[in-house]
Amino acid sequence: MELYYSLSVLIVIASFFAYFNVRFLKLPSTIGVMVIAMAVSILLVIFGSAFPSALNQVSSLVKGFDFTELLMGAMLNFLLFAGAVHINLKDLREQRTPIVVFSTVSVIISTFVVGSLLYYLLPLLGLYLPYIYCLLFGALISPTDPVAVLSILKSAKVKKSLETKIAGESLFNDGVAVVVFAVILQLAQGSAVDVTIGHIAWLLIKEAGGGFILGVVLGVGASKAMKKIDDYKVSVLITLSVVMGGYLIASQLHISGPLTMVFAGLIIGNFKKNWAMSPVTKDYLDKFWELNDEILNAILFLFIGFNLLLVKDINNYWLPGLSCVVLVLFSRFISIWLPTKFIRFREKFSKGTIKMLVWGGLRGGVSIALALSINDGPYRDIIIAITYFVVVFSIVVQGLTISRLAARVLPKAEKKQLQKAA
Repeated sequence: MELYYSLSVLIVIASFFAYFNVRFLKLPSTIGVMVIAMAVSILLVIFGSAFPSALNQVSSLVKGFDFTELLMGAMLNFLLFAGAVHINLKDLREQRTPIVVFSTVSVIISTFVVGSLLYYLLPLLGLYLPYIYCLLFGALISPTDPVAVLSILKSAKVKKSLETKIAGESLFNDGVAVVVFAVILQLAQGSAVDVTIGHIAWLLIKEAGGGFILGVVLGVGASKAMKKIDDYKVSVLITLSVVMGGYLIASQLHISGPLTMVFAGLIIGNFKKNWAMSPVTKDYLDKFWELNDEILNAILFLFIGFNLLLVKDINNYWLPGLSCVVLVLFSRFISIWLPTKFIRFREKFSKGTIKMLVWGGLRGGVSIALALSINDGPYRDIIIAITYFVVVFSIVVQGLTISRLAARVLPKAEKKQLQKAA
C-alpha cells in the first residue's frame, strides 16, 4: 500500500508539472518536468524553515524510493525497449562501426581522461578525491544516457545518419560502462577483484554477448508468436512479457538486462515494419509504447529534478560542479576525436559532426543511479553532487540547444537535405 501511495503521489505531481509545462513553459516535455521539479526543490530548500512539513514530505517521498533499483531494475528496461522498437535496423547496420567504437573504446578513453583530469583539478578547488574514486566518477559519467538522448533527439532536427550514431551509441554503451564501473567500485571498496585484461574482457563478452543472444531469442520468439495471431491485445501483452520476463531471466543469468531489451526491441520493431501485421495491430503497439515512453520519461525526469533534495550541502559544490561540466565535455571530445583519427571509418567525420556528437552525448538518470549506488563513505557526497551538476547541465543546456547547434555547424549540403526532408 505504501508503494501504491508513493507512486500515486508521483503520478499526480508529474501530471501537474507536465500540464504547467505545456500550458506555460512550452519546453520539451521531459526537460520541462525536470526544470519545474528542480525549481520546486530549490524553493523547498530556501523556504524549508517556513514550510518544514512540505520539505519533509517531499524529501521522504524521494528517499523512500531506491532510485538505482527503480531505474536500472525497472524503468530503464521499458524505456530502452520503447526506444529500440522505433529504430530502423537497416540504419543501425549502416552505422555499425562508429556505434561499436563509440560505445566501447570511447567509453574507456573517457573514463580515464575524466578520472585523471579530475584528480588534478579538485585540489585546486580545495577538495580531495583519491584517484580510484576519480576513475569511478569517470566510469559513471562517460556513458551517454539512452533515455535522455532518445527523448531529446525526437525534437532535434539532425541528419538521419548522425541521429543513428548518437542514438545507437547511447543504446549500447551502458553494458560496457556498467562493467567498468562495477570493477572500479570493487577496487575502491577494497574488494578482491581480478583486473586482468582477460577477466574484464570476459565480463564484457558475457554482459554484451549474453544480452545479445537472449534479446534475439526473445525478439524472434515474440515476433513469430505475434505473426501467427495478429491480435493487438495479445501482441501488447507479449511485448510486456518480453520486457518484464526478459529482465528476470537476464538477472538470473547475470547478463545485461538493458542490452537484452535493446536487441529484443530492435527485432520486434523491425518485424512490425517489415512483416505481415495488420495496420490496427501496428498502430496499437506503436501508440502503447509511445505512451509508456512519455509517462515513464515524465516520472524519471521528475525524480531527477527532486533528487536535488538528496544532495547534501550543494552550495559547497557549485564551483567543482561547473568545472566538471567543462571537464566532461572536453573528455567527451577527446574520446570521440581520437578514434576518428586512428580508426578508418566508411565516412569521414567533419568538424561539425564531431561537435554534434560531443554536444549530443547527453548524460542522465543512469549516471545519477550509478552515483547513488556507491556505498556510504567520505567521498560519496562529492561524487553525487558533481554528477548532478553535469547531468542537469547536459539535459537542460545541451538538450535545449542541440537543434540550434545543428543549424549552425552542419555543412550546407546537410542543411539543404534537412530542409527538403522537412
